[in-house]
Amino acid sequence: MKCPFCGKKNDRVLESRVAEEGLAVRRRRECVGCKERFTSYERIEEKPLWVIKRDGRKETYSREKLLSGVVRACHKRSVALSAVERLVSEVEKLLHKEKGREVKSSKLGELTLKKLRKLDSVAYVRFASVYHQFKNPEEFFIEMKKLLSGGRRGR
Repeated sequence: MKCPFCGKKNDRVLESRVAEEGLAVRRRRECVGCKERFTSYERIEEKPLWVIKRDGRKETYSREKLLSGVVRACHKRSVALSAVERLVSEVEKLLHKEKGREVKSSKLGELTLKKLRKLDSVAYVRFASVYHQFKNPEEFFIEMKKLLSGGRRGR
């Protein structure tokens, strides 16, 4: 594997362990050339999962895209990155249990919101505002009332 620090292709594995509930292997590596350490992840290569957007377009599912959206929602919140990564892994696990290799973006969003609601209420509202495309403060207020009353979204 190519070292992210010096670019040499000679490293040694220091430690391997199961990660993401058995869906990946985490490896700590050390570059033989510069002695820097870095982490790599090994995952099973699966057939791509397609996300069907609201306008009917299809795009391949991107873990990084979902992860960055949840990280943005959790910005300046006391939510550990490991908790965010676990949330994304849980959503992915639910997606892979679905039949077929296509999922509507609405399903992906709702699964994420359900998990995010349990993790952090402010991050939930932030994510919901983008996902549901709130147009005005009243929509924020309605969502906040539902959150505070423990009610479910009616969308």
